[in-house]
Amino acid sequence: MKKETILNIGFDDTDSPKGMCTTFLAYKIVDLLQKQKTEFLDFPRLIRFNPNIPWKTRGNGAVSIKIKTKNPSNVKQQVKNLVSKYSDVKNGANPGLVFFESDSIPSDFIDFSNLALWRLINRNNAKKFAKKNNLEFFYKGNGQGLVGAIGAIGYDFHDHTLELLSYRKKSKFGKERKISSNSVKVMQEKTFPNTFNSFDTKKGRILITPHGPDPVFYGVRGENVDSLLYATKILKSEEKLDGYMIFKSNQGTGDHLKNELNFENMLPYASGKITGMVSNTPKIVKGGHVFFKINSNNHEFWCAVYKETGINTVASHLIKGDKICVGGGVRKASKNFPRIINLEFVEIIHLEKNLSTSNPFCKKCNKKMKSKGKNQGFQCIRCGKKATSKTSNEISRKIKKQLYVPKISAHRHLTRPLQRVGIINKSTKFDKSLLWFCVYRN
Repeated sequence: MKKETILNIGFDDTDSPKGMCTTFLAYKIVDLLQKQKTEFLDFPRLIRFNPNIPWKTRGNGAVSIKIKTKNPSNVKQQVKNLVSKYSDVKNGANPGLVFFESDSIPSDFIDFSNLALWRLINRNNAKKFAKKNNLEFFYKGNGQGLVGAIGAIGYDFHDHTLELLSYRKKSKFGKERKISSNSVKVMQEKTFPNTFNSFDTKKGRILITPHGPDPVFYGVRGENVDSLLYATKILKSEEKLDGYMIFKSNQGTGDHLKNELNFENMLPYASGKITGMVSNTPKIVKGGHVFFKINSNNHEFWCAVYKETGINTVASHLIKGDKICVGGGVRKASKNFPRIINLEFVEIIHLEKNLSTSNPFCKKCNKKMKSKGKNQGFQCIRCGKKATSKTSNEISRKIKKQLYVPKISAHRHLTRPLQRVGIINKSTKFDKSLLWFCVYRN
């Protein structure tokens, strides 16, 4: 009797701006494997890596699947065939596929994955890693997808969310998505706080539907399976869908900003956070964007807060001496600026007193005194009363000691929404009854 093997399958970069989707490939792989009565050991994992990589497509997401099989070589060949079939190589996709046979994931995988969350990793490093660890791997194009493929297998969850992705029938690929705006609004209200970032009430904007030609119709993000399934019952659309799959993900965790940035590791495209003191008066430029400097460990770094985030007003009210923690991605140097951190959050730790000085007031005459000249004090021109120094007045601050995040429509996939601050989700039990996967047979 054949011994059962635990097989981890990781893949990435199968899509292009013109079509296809790595999660749709996962949906097709799961559909094939479940027809063969394959045992799944966990949800398919959708891992979002460093969002600042310049050549990423959409959310920089990679997928891994963990199964138990008696015929791993057959599964590997079938998956290879599907990767070839559902990768948009002709339009620039560089798919990577990795197989790893083991129930436990070595620390080397986890370290590689952690780096991919916040740094730019060269594809040659991924190829070296695969060879060093005797991994079976396959790629097309330049092999950039191997980075995400290895990282998706190695990702170590400390917090997670779930996403239910529903897929369109092939005849609808590239066509306009039509879904009832009111049903999305109602769904968000009825499932809060167990779903997040579905509808922007201020703009009346739907946030669950992508805008490209990919096969996804909508994606609902949340904390548990029941809430996601309930959400699908509320959403209304006339389009007949192909099916859905629920992924375990690091979306909404803010994991890419956990790394501490410093003078040594602040490389172009890196993500992370830094704590320090505001060291200049913020500059507001045309368009409403705000630039300021932060001093951390005797090094100064430029920060940029763009109007689209909605936290530019917060940045504009900072003053020299405020202690803050900021997180974001490092933009490479340009002619006008050195490396800049494009901010994704601002947390105010301490607010400096905002003092203004003015000529002293004569209480008798109810008028401001006049200066007698440099270092000669002040005198009331009516009664002659004198004073030696200016008076200080504290101006109330328009910002508070708290965390400020972008408005909902400016959130990235990994942005931790305010409703998830302080929440660590580790409890999702994997249900082998396949409630997490469905193909509509209609």
